[in-house]
Amino acid sequence: MSDRIFASLWLLLCIGGLFIGAGIQSEYSYEPVGPRPFPMIILGLMAVCALLMLFKKPDSIAWPHKNTLGRLVALAALAAMMMLYGWQFENLGFPLCTTLLTFGIGLLFGATWWAAALSGVIMGISLFYAFDRLLEVTLPIGSWLS
Repeated sequence: MSDRIFASLWLLLCIGGLFIGAGIQSEYSYEPVGPRPFPMIILGLMAVCALLMLFKKPDSIAWPHKNTLGRLVALAALAAMMMLYGWQFENLGFPLCTTLLTFGIGLLFGATWWAAALSGVIMGISLFYAFDRLLEVTLPIGSWLS
């Protein structure tokens, strides 16, 4: 039953994506067909796969144990941290954002607070140095330091 629910939701998302993809317009002419066909083909193939999954013979599925479903809170916390990272990237800057993200992920994976903090500081500084100095990729230092 769960595979049919997934296939139904997937099909609805594909149909919505096809409607959005049909409205793609470009001011510049890249190719004779433009940028619209690639997302339309991919979404069309995904919709066909969803239909095949919807109409196939259902398999017997065992739902995970409650301990496995309890990790959903950790996954939601990880998703929230990633959204905060993207949201505050320019305000706080790459080094501080990366330090906080690494600290949070370390705590989620069961590290002690000092090990997570140490790895966060090392990751934030070393990655900033590697990208900014060695690879010459300009990263924000943070509007609070400017």
